[in-house]
Amino acid sequence: MQTLTDLAHAAARSNLHHEDLDWLHLILADWQVVSDLAAADLVMWVRTYDGRYLSVAHARPATASTVHLDDVVNMYIQPSRQEIFDQAMETRTVIRPRGARWLGTYSMTEVVIPVVRKGRAIGVITRESNLSSPRFLSDEEDWTLTAADHLSDMIARGQYPYDATPVSVTHGQPRVMDGALCVNREGVVVEATPNAVSCLRRLGIRQHPVGRALVEDVTEVLKRDQTIEETLAVVVTGKAAWRAELESPRATVTMRALPLFEGEERIGAVLLTRDVSEMRRRELELMTKDATIREIHHRVKNNLQTVSALIRLQARRSDNEEVRAALSEAERRVTTIATVHAALSQNVDETVDFDEVAKKILHLAVVLAKTNQQVSVDVRGHFGKVHADAAQALATVLTELVTNSVEHGYRDYGGLVIVEAERNGHRLDVTVSDDGLGIDSGKAKSGLGTQIVATVVAGELSGTITWERRRLTPGTIVRVHANLDS
Repeated sequence: MQTLTDLAHAAARSNLHHEDLDWLHLILADWQVVSDLAAADLVMWVRTYDGRYLSVAHARPATASTVHLDDVVNMYIQPSRQEIFDQAMETRTVIRPRGARWLGTYSMTEVVIPVVRKGRAIGVITRESNLSSPRFLSDEEDWTLTAADHLSDMIARGQYPYDATPVSVTHGQPRVMDGALCVNREGVVVEATPNAVSCLRRLGIRQHPVGRALVEDVTEVLKRDQTIEETLAVVVTGKAAWRAELESPRATVTMRALPLFEGEERIGAVLLTRDVSEMRRRELELMTKDATIREIHHRVKNNLQTVSALIRLQARRSDNEEVRAALSEAERRVTTIATVHAALSQNVDETVDFDEVAKKILHLAVVLAKTNQQVSVDVRGHFGKVHADAAQALATVLTELVTNSVEHGYRDYGGLVIVEAERNGHRLDVTVSDDGLGIDSGKAKSGLGTQIVATVVAGELSGTITWERRRLTPGTIVRVHANLDS
């Protein structure tokens, strides 16, 4: 699917600069507000190298029926409409409709808005309204159409979208259909939709907002409960294009200001409101659950480290070499599981970056292995993100395989154990190879460690494992094929 940049480059060729395309993208990011206020479709056009106009983007209103049921992107304008497009581009002024025109079985009006950046017209936006469509906003709320006219004029003057609007990082961006108010330059509410009145009522403002200074009502509600943010005043008075979140014991409302200008003079603003109480409650519940899960993993890790220390202490007190060896293996396995829980305690989800976990547990496995030889481990490839259950199983398998290579493959000399991982979606292929003595025929699954590995791979990783002796050089190669689909 072609993007705006692809379409614009193909159509305009060298007529549009990178800064021009950035400006068009800024408009697309925020033009839904204009579409909803005007209850009209918006279509963006760029002039091609041969003088025609190509549509590169389209927005449908949420407050009325659309004019275009079919996709109009990547279509050229009819020759009969080109003259008015050229006029808007040349004069850099909004061309208002002289009357309605028919489109199929219904009539429509069209406003042609030049897109101006730094005094140069770089495109055209058509605002197309279906006259037979019922509007989401009532006829008494035609002030929204007036506000859309002001924003259209600001596009033609290069004043919209705003330069200072912050990027929203939370859910709950206010929309026209969620609630809209119009304030004058002093911050007094002059118009309000029913949804906006409902938002303010839930916040605790019982009086009808029209004719009142909104900043005073908001301050009265919030001052008893919380510290008022510095940006709140410029939002509720409409002095700056900014966002704020108002929270009271009754509700949480997000508010966004869209200042309106005539020339360089601010004449008022549109304030968009949205009740996000339920959304914030769910986010808080998720954050609480995430914190609880991380705390559980942290405590499990601490408890496992305590168990590991107790096993190590018990091993030191034993005079039986076999008992000490068995306790050392148990300590190593507990430490491996604790390492995975330590990684889980740092995440907000039930996955771990297994590349970091693998390096820790495998180097630890070499250190704790019973050998007098100098053996090192080299971890290669990419494991990626692994779900908690699979991470525990995979850590156990790799620890056992590396420990087995170190303890049984290097009795008389040192060497290198190589662990190579290859990830393809849910499929993970791991090869553990060493240059040691090599495995004897028929002894692949004779020990406890290899039996544990075979059981875990088949049961918890839904995979397979094979042992083989190197052919040309001494050593053993173990291949693990695992399915990490949680």
